[in-house]
Amino acid sequence: MSEWSRTVVRCAVGQTEEFKVEVGLHQGSALSPFLFAMVMDQLSEEVRQESPWTMMFADDIVICSESREQVEENLERWRFALERRGMKVSRSKTEYMCVNEREGSGTVRLQGEEVKKVQEFKYLGSTVQSNGECGKEVKKRVQAGWNGWRKVSGVLCDRKISARIKGKVYRTVVRPAMLYGLETVSLRKRQESELEVAELKMLRFPLGVTRLDRIRNEYIRGTAHVGRLGDKVREARLRWFGHVQRRERVAFLPASISYLIGTNIFAVLANKMG
Repeated sequence: MSEWSRTVVRCAVGQTEEFKVEVGLHQGSALSPFLFAMVMDQLSEEVRQESPWTMMFADDIVICSESREQVEENLERWRFALERRGMKVSRSKTEYMCVNEREGSGTVRLQGEEVKKVQEFKYLGSTVQSNGECGKEVKKRVQAGWNGWRKVSGVLCDRKISARIKGKVYRTVVRPAMLYGLETVSLRKRQESELEVAELKMLRFPLGVTRLDRIRNEYIRGTAHVGRLGDKVREARLRWFGHVQRRERVAFLPASISYLIGTNIFAVLANKMG
């Protein structure tokens, strides 16, 4: 199906001449994701475990085990299953993290090569920390909100546009970036306050007020027709919980609600395409 595929590379200064796609799948093709998923399912069938011990998304996998020996064994099984069929596990992009660590020493190795140990890694857009905290994820959500705010600052700071329209633009563009993935994050009061402080700062700019004006936060939210961010987080969390409860009890998410981590959990994030 992709035998005669040709493509170009587009950049800021133009695009290259056409060239033939000889390795991998045709980028941009609607059929490519399906073909890739089908191939990966077949390649990993003999080594893949049920969630949460193995989780896959595109060319990234997470392998979880309760000991270093188990995670090394599983990692080697994945490496052998993939590399004997022409794929490659990237050594430079493979990392491991220990949650609830009780062992003070030791390393995870892949074919004798030490795998890099990290205290956090990013997976599917969310930052996971080894100590179970979510401070890094909250800071990244705030940064993502500011990035979205800057993209529409021309509209938000235009004096000719009403506060109601500005609030609608904010709720459509900026707030979703701040709320992404927070349904499953255990926020503390301090972290929730950090998010709300950032949001109020984003709302004051469009309304042309500062903290020196001593205007109540409720008035600012009411003028922009924007509710409290903390309430929206709890609303999203309950919506997500409802989705989980409606799933079959044998599915991973319903089962994970009562899952108790009583021992070490070693998680390896491996990029298979190197």
